[in-house]
Amino acid sequence: MQLSKQVAFHKTMGDPTRIKIVYLLSSGSLHVGAIAGKLGLSSPTISHHLAKLKDCNIVFSRRDKNTIYYHLNKKVLSHHGSVLNQFAHEEKGDNSMSDKLMKEKQKVMNNFIEKNGRIKTIPSQQKKKLFILEHMVEGLKVGVKYKEKEINEFIQQFHEDFATLRREFIIHQFMYRENGIYEVNPKEMWASTKLNE
Repeated sequence: MQLSKQVAFHKTMGDPTRIKIVYLLSSGSLHVGAIAGKLGLSSPTISHHLAKLKDCNIVFSRRDKNTIYYHLNKKVLSHHGSVLNQFAHEEKGDNSMSDKLMKEKQKVMNNFIEKNGRIKTIPSQQKKKLFILEHMVEGLKVGVKYKEKEINEFIQQFHEDFATLRREFIIHQFMYRENGIYEVNPKEMWASTKLNE
């Protein structure tokens, strides 16, 4: 799975125009017309390349009034760079770390989630809280736009304090909110439990 993502990433990035787009977006967000102007290409050509980059979560878009701006997903780029670094320096790969993390997550699930699926208490420890948030958000669909009322009702299946948990989703990049509409972010953007050892 990890390897297939790496292949898809490098296949997408193996195009000079896309590398130039990533370079431009590294300085800040831009709309299609601005990118086209800087690279001397047509807007449809830029849109085609941005769609390919978006498919691999290398860029994401946000609407500002009538204009769609494209942003570089720096976490994804950093992730792929760190995976390559692992390939270069590790002899055994990261399976042992994944197994350790999975066991730790299961332990947290057992301690904080009742048999009926409800959360006993929201963990105060950051890493444990991220495990719970990740478990919850996996029940939502990527690409679906949710109204705040729908998110509140979803969270209430787990815990009555929907306002706190909804805020935690945003703080830790599990979700994006704009004008009362919520969307699940790509997994690569989620706060990582590995960074909270």
